[in-house]
Amino acid sequence: MRIVLIRHGQPHIDPSPRHGHAGFAGYIDDYEAAGLAPSSLPPQELAELARELTHVFTSGKLRARESAAALAPHAELVAEEVFVEAPLASPRIPLLKMRVPKWAVVSRILWHMGFHPGIENPRQARARAAKAAEMLIAGARQRGVAALVAHGYFNWMIGRELKRRGFARTGDHQARYWNTVIYERKT
Repeated sequence: MRIVLIRHGQPHIDPSPRHGHAGFAGYIDDYEAAGLAPSSLPPQELAELARELTHVFTSGKLRARESAAALAPHAELVAEEVFVEAPLASPRIPLLKMRVPKWAVVSRILWHMGFHPGIENPRQARARAAKAAEMLIAGARQRGVAALVAHGYFNWMIGRELKRRGFARTGDHQARYWNTVIYERKT
């Protein structure tokens, strides 16, 4: 069985503006609504890997759906909310301005430390990752391979669950658009 976890392409939004906490909160909303940047195409080796796919799982987010369609226009897309990114909230830190990637790191650390006002907490996200892994394993059992075009951090969470279930990993989870990690297990 083979499971391929792919991060979406670059969203159609400025990747690193500088904001205070309120601006970062607005950026989170804008990022969640953004589609795929027109110039963000899948790398050639990934497109070659996708040629054999007949089905591609994706989250319901526009950037993920558009990335999956760009990657495998011939495949049936199966959009499921279980694959959406683990959420972030903007911590209220007055007078501090940072670029978006730094805010994201601070927010993710605080999320793990208990800052998740009105959003899914880490325990809930891990349970959702286990459910997502089950769906992908079922897809791989049925077709030999299951591919998911979703989100970087949640793909990493799914990958941890797959490792726990005996899958071997090829590649590393990185904060790069189109990042691809393959998990395999003998049936």
